[in-house]
Amino acid sequence: MSDDPTTAREAIALVTDGDFDELPFAGGPPAGDGPLGWPGYSAAHARARARTGESESVVCGTGLIGGVEVVLISFEFRFLGGSLGEGTGARAAAAHALARARRLPVVVLPATGGSRMHEGMRALLQLQLLAGESARTRAAGLPQIAVLRDPTTGGGWATLGAGSDVVLALPGAQVAFAGSRVRPPDADPAAYTAEAQLAHGHVDAIVPPEALRDTLGRWLSLLTRPAEGPVAPPRALGTPSPPAASGREAVARARHPDRPRAAAYLDAHFTLRAGISGDRAGGVDPGMLCGFGRLPDGRTVAYAAQCGTATAPSGFRTAARLVRLADRLGIPVLTLVDTPGAANGPEAERAGAGPAIADLFAAVATARVPVTSLLIGEGGSGGALALAAPGNLWATPDSYFSVIAPEAAAAILKRPPEESGTTADQLRLRPDDLVGLGVVRGVVAP
Repeated sequence: MSDDPTTAREAIALVTDGDFDELPFAGGPPAGDGPLGWPGYSAAHARARARTGESESVVCGTGLIGGVEVVLISFEFRFLGGSLGEGTGARAAAAHALARARRLPVVVLPATGGSRMHEGMRALLQLQLLAGESARTRAAGLPQIAVLRDPTTGGGWATLGAGSDVVLALPGAQVAFAGSRVRPPDADPAAYTAEAQLAHGHVDAIVPPEALRDTLGRWLSLLTRPAEGPVAPPRALGTPSPPAASGREAVARARHPDRPRAAAYLDAHFTLRAGISGDRAGGVDPGMLCGFGRLPDGRTVAYAAQCGTATAPSGFRTAARLVRLADRLGIPVLTLVDTPGAANGPEAERAGAGPAIADLFAAVATARVPVTSLLIGEGGSGGALALAAPGNLWATPDSYFSVIAPEAAAAILKRPPEESGTTADQLRLRPDDLVGLGVVRGVVAP
């Protein structure tokens, strides 16, 4: 099936391997015209039932995706715009309760215009109910994945959609808190799309319908099969070479344009990987790769890897998001440290560089799962240290770690630029120096 899934059941059929076992629900239509006595609500509800063959705006049950049993919550947009009423909330809450009772992941397929006006504040309160159910499922250590269909707006986006651990979206889907009829008249419609949400860090990936089943299967297999114990650091890549003879040589090696970078290490270490994107606060840093990878034994490790660029606040926040998600799911973490330092321009300060770094330090420090770190290039001050595991940091031969870059140290010491090499020697930043200082556990072999 390659067309966009229009109905709730088409969406379920698109992503599942086969049979779908619907969750029974005994509730009937609203009494009279509902809690507000909205004129014509009962008749509108009856017409929606007749038109769709559904008794509410959501269909819930269990099925297999990629061989993994999941609980599915799929919205029927033709039923009063997929709106959330009390019946919708009750069914979604029962689905989450089933997921917790049977230890199953939750996959949400929203297509909704928001809360149901006909039920007033009783409908709006369902957002609190759904947020609470999602939080309890999260606390139980069960993954939640959302696939945003067209449209996903209002409270459905702000709870079950954006509140999921991994957020995927169909191309061109309308995704926004503000629905199309309540936006400013001069609003740019492109700002309310899945693509815009991806660009600003609120969605992890855009996935075409024909790729959804495989993509979801890959994510579910990764999030439900954690590796055990601390991860061994990857082996060093590149041509073997003797230890750096000086600090300045170590810096030169780490800055060499042909040195292996994070993507090469991740490709060599994992047989399969899937990435998350964005900090959920408006930013994306392409210099920080975060996601989950499969080891040769089939088990999963989470990774956060710097790519050799100055790390932006959004990069630190995305890494913190990754570490906390892995911690909730019991998945060990591997970090690859490689940055000249944190981005230090005015935009980075306005975006909260300090708070973002502090948040990543806290996420790593409080993680209950083991964290392993490998220094693969430049280790520039606190921007690098924030991603390093306390007590479990390793280094490659072509790396260095320093309290501050040699050039900046020379400037602070009021030395001429040509003395930065001497300063690098004095900083004892070579991999072997770091072992001697007790900063790293060892230098990994090729």
